[in-house]
Amino acid sequence: MKTDYKFTNMLGSVYRRGNLVYTEDGTCLLSPVGNRVTVFDLINNKSHTLPFAHRLNVARIALHPKGQLLLTVDEGGQAILSHFTRRIVLYRFSLKAAVSALKFSPGGTHFAVALGRKIEVWKTPSTPGSTEGIDDDDSGGLEFAPFVRYRQYVSHHDTVQNIEWSSDSRFFLSASKDLTARIWSLDPEEGFTPTVLAGHRTAVYAAWFSHDQETIYTISKDGALFRWQYLPPPDVDPEMVAAEDERWRISDRQYFFQDHAHLTTAAFHAQSNLLVTGFSNGLFMLHELPEFSEIHKLSISASNIDTVSINRSGEWLAFGSSALGQLLVWEWQSESYILKQQGHFDSLNALTYSPSGDRVITCADDGKVKVWDTASGFCVVTFTEHTSGVTACEFARRGNVLFTASLDGSVRAFDLIRYRCFRTFTAPRRLSFSSIAVDPAGEVVAAGSLDDFDIHIWSVQTGQLLDQLAGHDGPVSSLAFGPNGGTLVSGSWDRTVRLWSIFARTQTSEPLQLQADVLCVSVRPDSKQIAVSTLDGQLTFWSLSEGTQEAGLDGRRDVSGGRKITDRRTAANVAGTKSFNTVTYSADGSVVLAGGNSKYICLYAVETGVLLQKYTVSTNLSLDGTQEFLNSRLLTEAGPRALFDETGEASDLEDRMDKSLPGSKRGDAAQRKTAPAIRVPGVAFSPTGRSFCAASTEGLLIYSVDAGVQFDPFDLDVDVTPESTLKTLARREWLKALVMAFRLNHPNLVTRVYRSIPTTDIGLVVRDLPEVYLERMLRHVAKEADTSPHLELNLLWLESLLRLHGRVLKERQGEFAEVVRMVQRAVARLQGEVMKVAERNRGTIDYLLGQPRLGKGVEGSGVHLKMLENGMGDGGTRDGDESMDDGEEGDASEWIGLE
Repeated sequence: MKTDYKFTNMLGSVYRRGNLVYTEDGTCLLSPVGNRVTVFDLINNKSHTLPFAHRLNVARIALHPKGQLLLTVDEGGQAILSHFTRRIVLYRFSLKAAVSALKFSPGGTHFAVALGRKIEVWKTPSTPGSTEGIDDDDSGGLEFAPFVRYRQYVSHHDTVQNIEWSSDSRFFLSASKDLTARIWSLDPEEGFTPTVLAGHRTAVYAAWFSHDQETIYTISKDGALFRWQYLPPPDVDPEMVAAEDERWRISDRQYFFQDHAHLTTAAFHAQSNLLVTGFSNGLFMLHELPEFSEIHKLSISASNIDTVSINRSGEWLAFGSSALGQLLVWEWQSESYILKQQGHFDSLNALTYSPSGDRVITCADDGKVKVWDTASGFCVVTFTEHTSGVTACEFARRGNVLFTASLDGSVRAFDLIRYRCFRTFTAPRRLSFSSIAVDPAGEVVAAGSLDDFDIHIWSVQTGQLLDQLAGHDGPVSSLAFGPNGGTLVSGSWDRTVRLWSIFARTQTSEPLQLQADVLCVSVRPDSKQIAVSTLDGQLTFWSLSEGTQEAGLDGRRDVSGGRKITDRRTAANVAGTKSFNTVTYSADGSVVLAGGNSKYICLYAVETGVLLQKYTVSTNLSLDGTQEFLNSRLLTEAGPRALFDETGEASDLEDRMDKSLPGSKRGDAAQRKTAPAIRVPGVAFSPTGRSFCAASTEGLLIYSVDAGVQFDPFDLDVDVTPESTLKTLARREWLKALVMAFRLNHPNLVTRVYRSIPTTDIGLVVRDLPEVYLERMLRHVAKEADTSPHLELNLLWLESLLRLHGRVLKERQGEFAEVVRMVQRAVARLQGEVMKVAERNRGTIDYLLGQPRLGKGVEGSGVHLKMLENGMGDGGTRDGDESMDDGEEGDASEWIGLE
């Protein structure tokens, strides 16, 4: 079994904090999720997470106007410049301060960054492998010092919140908390001096140029919108005004009146004069400037709207809310949602794969159960029936039924076809269930609780409580049914694992004694072995039929790692991270995957007990427990410095206080903010074994052996013409000629290459065909099967494509659904035609074999042999064929030319 799994995607989180950015064509949206960036394809309904990660949460992102370079900056000022389309890191650089605003110039030659009160403009590094750079003599290769600071601006007295460039990249605006906005020039301009736009009573959130750059709009936290124009003094005759008396003046004032709410975000689309504003009460408004006419007003969240972004055409609005992890894309003209996603806003507890492997189900402390599509990365449905944290989930091996256990004292069954809860199971008294197991037939569900020592058994069909299995002397921590359905395995804190035969006449249990509290049990897919994880870090393997221990390993050193801020001991000696809380077998049972309260996931070989791989879930220092050593300089007499809230001043103290208590105005000023601790509460292998997912503090991480960007070798600058394609075909370079024909998108050329490839080489060509051309190849073969007479050739191509790429078609069935249906129709038509010919030929043979004997002779045999050939070739006799005389006789063997 392959063990070279690599990170491919992150689900369960769609937005954390920071700004949202559209691509240049407006079809993709970039959203920061923790220390990574996720890209949502709004047209193809797909998402992927970029493979690189920061050491802290991402604070600001900016995309180059040409769409190749992506600049991301974390909370500590560490910047990563990456190639967006190839998903590779180009440069890493430190800006040495927290970043509050980031923006590329429209020309792409510079980018401006706000570092507190200071603004710095840097030259954009060139892209490796290309000739486009800042200087004309730039060769386009890797540079030793790619980041060059161009200029620095230091006139603001408080944090700069927003930067906006003019369309010609000569000027830019800055908005600051010092109640002013300022106009700056990139290079010294004759007759221009930096201008201060003052007049707001609260912090200025943003400032924008109009499309003709004759007007400037500024907006502040209290909802005041000012319109600035270059005007003479208002009380002076315009004809008597000298040129030096003209300056930027307020020509109009508008106000948003929102009770008990203040402005939290705003965006302006200059081409359509569209202003979008978001407020702290979850309300957003659309206005058209300069008339300030209201277009829409809609409440989309119960908490702050943290950021808003408008795509290039001005049709789609993207909103992000960090409090609940919401991400919305709204088309304001049709008043419809393009994207509406929300991750879990509390810690994950468990996860499971669907039997088909195309869905992952997660449950969390927020009481929600979410179903995620592994192909698209989107949440398909959310169940909110539970009223408390959901602790466990399990799929029935047959059917589309999901079972969940919750702290609210209920076990629920969900129908994933109709997306509804159809059964609720409860105990005679109120219990908080923490584990669940379902028999393979889906007829019985079992649940265990930390409040009680019994195991509760219900009938799925009737919902009645069938039995309570007593035998454990401690809380039941884990349950699992054997895949053969005959045995229920339970683990408890009483240091025993019990094997129950619940379908036998007498419900007996066989205890297996261990040396520490049992945390998790898992049954191998062949029902011959169980893996048991205990509190002392041991992982033991037992024979299910014999009840004896077969192997064991010590995982304390493997899983231990990461020191929390409040830990008094080092990471190697700290308690609580030296055991596995979750264990699962692979599809073939050769390896086990284990995770616990640390940042590591361990992959072990069952037979040898060897550690095959050790995956680091996260290196995000914004989470607690991700660093091995603490900085002693950050330890004070009052405790770790990281626990102190040192941000902000008295003026914005109200914004930072917790208002979660009813009637609270300021919150608890003495409450310390603690970072969430890294942990892995659940891991699961996909049914195919080619990927596994892990529920972590950051989200749902998916690791796969199929990681990597699909590479098209002809995306490079290659001379691809019909003439060069035919020359390549003449050199018998079949695959290269086929790909070149696809690149030219010339149907006749593709058909010529397709029919020229020898049948003996079809398998080799299909095996090496890049996946980016798989959809076009299937579509072409399906069309050929409908129109061309080359039946066997088309079937050979289809057989090779389905045999060698069937796994890809299954995993990405949503993407290939249309072309697969075309192939099905083509194969069905071919099957119908072949069966029709065969039936007609069968009737002809039966007819010929049943005729009277002919007289022997060459002439008679030849005539009827010719007649038989006509029937066999065309599926039966045709009009105009010679018919048999009634008086002729002969042997039936002579009809088919036999002696």
